[in-house]
Amino acid sequence: MIITVTLNPAIDKTITIDDFQIGAVNRVNSTRIDAAGKGINVSKVIKALNGESKAIGILAGSSGEFIKSELDKINISNDFIMVDGETRTNVKVVDTKSQITTEINEKGPYIEDESLDEIKKRIIDTIPENAVVVFSGSVPRNVDVCIYEYLVEKSKEKGAKCILDTSKKLLSESIKAGPFLVKPNIHELEELLDRKLETNEAIAKAAKEFLNYGVQYVVVSLGKDGSLFVTEDKVALVKGKQVEVKSTVGAGDAMVAALAFAIEQNYSFEDIIKLASATSTTAVMTEGTQPGSIEEIESLKSEVSFEYLDVE
Repeated sequence: MIITVTLNPAIDKTITIDDFQIGAVNRVNSTRIDAAGKGINVSKVIKALNGESKAIGILAGSSGEFIKSELDKINISNDFIMVDGETRTNVKVVDTKSQITTEINEKGPYIEDESLDEIKKRIIDTIPENAVVVFSGSVPRNVDVCIYEYLVEKSKEKGAKCILDTSKKLLSESIKAGPFLVKPNIHELEELLDRKLETNEAIAKAAKEFLNYGVQYVVVSLGKDGSLFVTEDKVALVKGKQVEVKSTVGAGDAMVAALAFAIEQNYSFEDIIKLASATSTTAVMTEGTQPGSIEEIESLKSEVSFEYLDVE
């Protein structure tokens, strides 16, 4: 079973504009509203892969009710607690001319200690033996940065394999618990280590530092340049594929979803690479945070190109 945890969900409002200009009047081409938050995005992609997951987290207000209703419509099992306030709305401005996305993200509601204790207990109680649990995204403004570390530790005690996709202090604290897989992008990795990583070999060596905490897999997203898959004895560089980009929002979540699905299904290292890369690529070919279709993903798997690097 796959559990996705979203402690700070959002409604994503994606706006497309032909030539976005700061400080000017811009005319919108299209607008799309999606139930989102990184873990929720992961659950949607797992559904597209014909997998099953349960989405757990915190919702608030009418925005939260909208998110729950959207998940119910597409038959994604979910178990959220409702709190006071309002679930945030994140605005994504996609410039179709430059293919640059500008994100304006709200902070989300304040969470009372009682509600936080309830959701932590619900997450831990829900996890069955041998589950894959995905912890991704930010947390509400008043929640301690050690929360993922605590939840990873408790999940591992139940035999779960944990996937971590977050950044900054949440990432630096959480890796101490030794999640099974960590997926930073190159900017998050450089920010965490406070240094530039100029070569693929440097990136791979930096990723290997995570293995000292008991991490088994590190997957580093390199944007249009592809990704690096790192284990104790393997480093694979996946080349980026040139496709028509409609939105980069959710591409990382699509990769995490494929990683979770492949790990649950006990895929080989190379099959994990192919599925994760193809799923991430199809995500940028869709608007908003829509997942690509299973037909597109299967088609692209055969086109995934990667090479092994010799990195100590």
